[in-house]
Amino acid sequence: MSQAPPDPVLPEAAAAPVRLPLAFRGRAFKALALTPETPLQDWLAGLDAALKRSPTLFDGRAVVLDLAALKPEPDALRALVDDLARRRIRILGLEGADEAEAGLPPLLVGGRPARNLELPALPAEPEEPTTTSLTVEGSVRSGQCVVHPTGDVTVMGSVSSGAEILAGGNIHVYGALRGRAIAGAARNPRARIYCRKFEPELLGIDRLVRTAEDMGTNLRGKPVQIWLDGGAIRMASLD
Repeated sequence: MSQAPPDPVLPEAAAAPVRLPLAFRGRAFKALALTPETPLQDWLAGLDAALKRSPTLFDGRAVVLDLAALKPEPDALRALVDDLARRRIRILGLEGADEAEAGLPPLLVGGRPARNLELPALPAEPEEPTTTSLTVEGSVRSGQCVVHPTGDVTVMGSVSSGAEILAGGNIHVYGALRGRAIAGAARNPRARIYCRKFEPELLGIDRLVRTAEDMGTNLRGKPVQIWLDGGAIRMASLD
């Protein structure tokens, strides 16, 4: 009696892959919260001042926009988000809004206050140099030198030959100017020299000078003013 053929050996069915449950992992990040206030232009001006102090303040930081004090309309909110983007401030999400709006960052809830960020102080504005005037009663005699680099010098008398006046500002001589006069010594090209009787040995304004040999004689003995124009010393009668 013949035997029945053995049952064929079938390969084992491949095991169905086991699907693990989807895991949601929490992650906490620190964010800066901006709270715009009205009037909005003043608030933006304050923000610009903060960016002037610290231009990289918002670089690489998550920023949340807290709208609790502003409550803007959707169009105004979009304009504000665009204004902040032009300042390189990208908004991660919104707080304090009534509902989400299409095209705007998502609403966030559950935020907790954290330590405020300290901004560096603005550097102190440089102080303006103190400007003073010096009045010389009488004349400046030969061999004397009057130096006043912080302002004008007024001589009520004459400046003798061999005397010198050096001023940071203007020079006024109510008598004869026979010596040397240098105005604008504090790098002030707008300084001028005035005298009642023009007989100088040397004139200077800022860094330019002219000697008596370069001045001619047509103004000699007259009341004259001296100034700079186009990088040259100019002279004209006051009559």
